[in-house]
Amino acid sequence: MARVAQMNIFSWKEIEDLGDLERLKLVLNTLDDEKFIRVLEKNRDKGRDDYPIRAIWNSILALVVYQHPSIESLIRELKRNAQLRELCGFNPLKGSKAVPSSYAYSRFFKNILKYGNLITDIFQNLVSCLQKELPNFGKNLAGDGKQISSFASKRNKNNIEDGRRDIDANFGIKKYRFEGEKGIVEKLKSWFGYKVHIVADADYELPIGYEVTRASIDEKKEVNKILEKIFITHPEIINNCEYGIFDRGYDDQKLITKLWNEYKIKPIIDIRNMWKDKDDTRLLKDYKNIVYDFKGGLYCYCLITGDKKPLIYSGFEKDRNTLKFSCPKKAYGVDCKYFKKCKHSSGLRVKLNENVRLFTPLPRTTYKWKKIYNKRTSIERINSRLDVSFGFGNHTIRGIKKMKIRIGIAFIVMLSMSLGRVRQNNLKLIRSLVKTA
Repeated sequence: MARVAQMNIFSWKEIEDLGDLERLKLVLNTLDDEKFIRVLEKNRDKGRDDYPIRAIWNSILALVVYQHPSIESLIRELKRNAQLRELCGFNPLKGSKAVPSSYAYSRFFKNILKYGNLITDIFQNLVSCLQKELPNFGKNLAGDGKQISSFASKRNKNNIEDGRRDIDANFGIKKYRFEGEKGIVEKLKSWFGYKVHIVADADYELPIGYEVTRASIDEKKEVNKILEKIFITHPEIINNCEYGIFDRGYDDQKLITKLWNEYKIKPIIDIRNMWKDKDDTRLLKDYKNIVYDFKGGLYCYCLITGDKKPLIYSGFEKDRNTLKFSCPKKAYGVDCKYFKKCKHSSGLRVKLNENVRLFTPLPRTTYKWKKIYNKRTSIERINSRLDVSFGFGNHTIRGIKKMKIRIGIAFIVMLSMSLGRVRQNNLKLIRSLVKTA
């Protein structure tokens, strides 16, 4: 919290129930932002101090907590609400005249653009605190990209910053494939703006790492960079992580290899059908009656009757980097006339390096894989909260520097409120920005 001098002459703080102000107080008491504030105050030095930096910063946090759509909306609320002004740290003796102007806020945002790294430091510190206080925090990591349109509708052709157009944003295209009445349907969505790449805890639905880029930047490359940063800043999270959960847009050999070979994180990534031929299965190398499909499912053929049956997954041998499969007749007593002659009746092993995209430590054909993959919806709920609760579905932001700062502030509010709930032993509201205890 940016500590403020106690100048109040009112008695409202003596009331035990602060009502809706409790949410902001929770954030202010949890957030460790003293280093950031001192840097800003040192930068101001002997300049005019009409509006204290600590109070302005706290009021910006209030803007996020109370979901104000604009600075003007925040200013109106501050002028109306004396309790909020005092909680932020504005001089109560000045009344509504203590509230900064729109220009003062604009100047403040320009100043903090220079210190985006300090915002990131606050975020990383909150992640460390949550990792210590939440059991199994980071055990299941999920990742996704969030589309955010720029407030500007198009780019300035002259590449000159004029305050109205956005010279940083560009167009991104997202392809969606779904089952329609006439088969597989592809739909393209384009937007002008940015993309927020997020890696989050899939159980607590809290971000652990993020990056803001132009809309056209490839998601797979960015998630690799985020994982590398998490490994540097929070190695204990990567070391304790068991599963990395991503949708088929992240189906990439490099990402799968990095997750398992470097971090020993089991990749739970949906797969795209890259087979251009019409065959449903292909013959497994060095086998004459074992085939696999594009998802890595294994099947055996009876060379007498031609019947095809799925092999039964029976475990992963980590030391051998090998998947074990059992014969369906041996496992379940399924009828097979070729059983006595089959060389694989006792089972078989498939090495992951046979095809790293298809054969993963936890096969996609298992019930457990599907159950864990369903946790990916957690990242979609984080994206939804960015739109609805944090106002990025309808904002007035232009420029990637401003977007990074605003996303960073949103995430530190999200994490600080969650950390406050944890310390209150109130885990039911850990993801709520709106409700009070």
